[in-house]
Amino acid sequence: MSSTSAGPSIRQRRLARLLKDLRVAAGLKHSDAARVLDSAESKMTRIENAKSGIRLVDLRTLLDAYGVKDPTERAQIEQLAKDARKKGWWTQYAGSVTPSYAAYIAVEWDAVEMYDVEPIVIPGLLQTPTYTKALARIHSPGADEDRVDTEAAVRQDRRKVLTRAEPLQLWVIVCEAALYHRVGGAAVMREQLKSLLTDSDLPNVELQILPQESPMNAALASPFVIMSFSPSSAEDLVYGELNNGTVYYEEPGDTERFAALFRRLNMAALDPSKSRALIRRVLNEMAGQ
Repeated sequence: MSSTSAGPSIRQRRLARLLKDLRVAAGLKHSDAARVLDSAESKMTRIENAKSGIRLVDLRTLLDAYGVKDPTERAQIEQLAKDARKKGWWTQYAGSVTPSYAAYIAVEWDAVEMYDVEPIVIPGLLQTPTYTKALARIHSPGADEDRVDTEAAVRQDRRKVLTRAEPLQLWVIVCEAALYHRVGGAAVMREQLKSLLTDSDLPNVELQILPQESPMNAALASPFVIMSFSPSSAEDLVYGELNNGTVYYEEPGDTERFAALFRRLNMAALDPSKSRALIRRVLNEMAGQ
C-alpha cells in the first residue's frame, strides 16, 4: 500500500516491481543481477526500489538474464521504462492540478483495463463538462471559474483514453443513488444521464447499475478503481479514496481483495441492458423538471 505522496513515481514503482518479480521468477539474487550488469549490488537495489531509473541497454541485458524471450513482452517492458521518464499530455496543466492527480492521470493513461466502482457520483471518465463543473462548485464553493473550467477541461482530456488507437477497456459499476443526486440541477442531470446512455454503447465500455435495494451497497464505504496493465505480468493497481486522502494498493493480497469485491458487485448489479433501461426510466422521471 502506498500513499499519494509517492504518486509521481508510480510508473517507476511499477517497472521496479516488475523487474524484481522477473528476477525472482528466474531464481536469481540481487548479486546475480549485479554481476550480469557488471555493477555494484547497490545499483540493483536502487533500481528495484524505484530510487533509480535504468538504461535501455541494461534493461535488455537483464531481460536476457531473466529469460524474457517473447518480443511483445520485451517491447512492452521497454515501453514502460521509456514512459517512466516521459511527460504526458497532462503536463500542460502543471500548476493547475495537484501532483497526486497528475500521477493518477499518468497511471490511468497507462492502463489497458479499468474496473471502476462509484457509490455516489458519476465516474470521472463518463462525466459531462457541466456535471464536472457543478461537482467542482459543490466540493469547493469558493473556487473561481478559471479553476472550475480547468477541472472540466482535464476531465474531458482524460476521456481521450476511451477513444485512442488502443482504447481503455472500462467496466463501471455505479450505485443507483448516483443517478438521482441532482448535481447542478435537473437539466444538468438529464444531460449527464443521456451522455451515460451514449457512452454505454461504446464497444469498450461496460456499464452496470447497482440497485438501491441491493445489500451489496453496504459493502461500499468509498469508491475504488482497479487498473490492469501490459505486459500481462505487471501487477494490478488499486486506487482508493479515504477520509484523509487517497491511497494506492499494490500488494497482490490487497488487489485480489478488491477484485473479489468487484466480482461480487458485478453479480449483484443489473446487467448492461437492464442498467440502460433503469437510466432511461430515471431520465423520463426527470422530464420536464
